[in-house]
Amino acid sequence: MQTRLDFYTADKDAIKALMGVENQINKGTLDILLKELVRLRASQINGCAFCLDMHVTDARKAGESERRMATVSAWRETPFFSDRERAALAWTESLTLVSQNHVPDTVWEAVRPHFTDAELVELTLLITSINTWNRFAIAFRKMPV
Repeated sequence: MQTRLDFYTADKDAIKALMGVENQINKGTLDILLKELVRLRASQINGCAFCLDMHVTDARKAGESERRMATVSAWRETPFFSDRERAALAWTESLTLVSQNHVPDTVWEAVRPHFTDAELVELTLLITSINTWNRFAIAFRKMPV
C-alpha cells in the first residue's frame, strides 16, 4: 500500500487547527495513560495502523504495560483496568460507533459517576479527535514508519 496524500503538507492550516485541539487535550486533566488507552481503543475499532503504531509507542513511553496494551481490545474480559478506565473505554467505543448505537443511556450512566463535567467534555474531545486523526490517516493511507 502506498500513501495517497501527505495531508500534513497539503493543507497546513487544517493540520494547525487539529494540532490546536491536541494542544487543548494535552492541557487537560485526564491521565496520560487513560488518554493513550482511549486512543488505542478507538484506533483498533477504526483499523488505523498508523495511529495504533504511534499510540502504542506513546503509551509505552508514558509507562503503560505491555499486558494492558495487548488486552485493551478485550477490556471487558480482563481485571487489568479500573472502573474509571472501563467507563472511559465504553464511552470511547460508543462514540466511535455512534452511527450504530447513538450512545445509549446505559453507557452514559456508566461513565457519568467517574468523571466531572469538564472531564467528560475533555474525554469526548479526545475521542472525537482520535477519530478525526484515524479518518485522515486511513483516507490518505498514512503509513507507519
